[in-house]
Amino acid sequence: MGWHANLKLDYTLESERSVARYVHDGPLRVLKSLYPEGDSVCHNVLVHPPGGLVGGDTLDIQVTVGEGAHGLITTPGAARFYRSDGALALQRTTLKLASDARLEWLPLEALLYSGCIAENKLVFDLAPGAQMLGWEVLSLGLPDAGLAYDKGTFSQHMEMPGHWLERGTLAASDTKLLQSPLGLAGHTCVASLFFAIGGNLDRALRDTLLDASRELALTHSLQGSAGATCPGPRVVLLRVLAPRVEPAMDLLRKVWLAWRGIVWGKAADMPRIWAM
Repeated sequence: MGWHANLKLDYTLESERSVARYVHDGPLRVLKSLYPEGDSVCHNVLVHPPGGLVGGDTLDIQVTVGEGAHGLITTPGAARFYRSDGALALQRTTLKLASDARLEWLPLEALLYSGCIAENKLVFDLAPGAQMLGWEVLSLGLPDAGLAYDKGTFSQHMEMPGHWLERGTLAASDTKLLQSPLGLAGHTCVASLFFAIGGNLDRALRDTLLDASRELALTHSLQGSAGATCPGPRVVLLRVLAPRVEPAMDLLRKVWLAWRGIVWGKAADMPRIWAM
């Protein structure tokens, strides 16, 4: 039958403080709210006690951010998509930001175990003036443990309705995609970091974000497999291929910190959970 879990998380601005409230059904919940940057930014950690999804499991995450509020969401560890007997494992995330809201969607990587049949779907809707920083990181198998991704399929869907859509399927049998120089070239980690806004980007801001990410990429060990682009008037995107998760996450965090400093004037503070 599978295990279904649902979480609804709402941020509101109350007396200059971003406040998070949530309701859940099933094994998916939020740890306490933290304010390492002061009252204006509310940090939350999503916890899924089972630790992974198998065929038939569904996680539904729905986040709303009210006008003027700022939320930051991360996870304590990787999401795991385990081997399936034929049923789909689905994680579905919907983010909705009101005018002048801010959200940072920063989950740790998704690990694709051999034999998984899974989909990770992220859809975000931004009202005028809303801004969002987010990333998605995939690891094909566990290369350091000698566990290759040699069976199964995984679909990644990222969408800003009406403005940006990316959807791709990583089938273990598709060696041309996984091994070709025009595909993943044998890399086992695929990562994307994006900044999105509920309106057209100012050209000067767009160029500043692109220049900052390219400068960091050029001095990084992944300089030959990372690049920044602007796929539409509302999105700036950094793409990364890496032999494993750690260097990809290192570059994403550096660019994320640079971008949040540029667009919001925020200091280089990382969520405490990442250091544990």
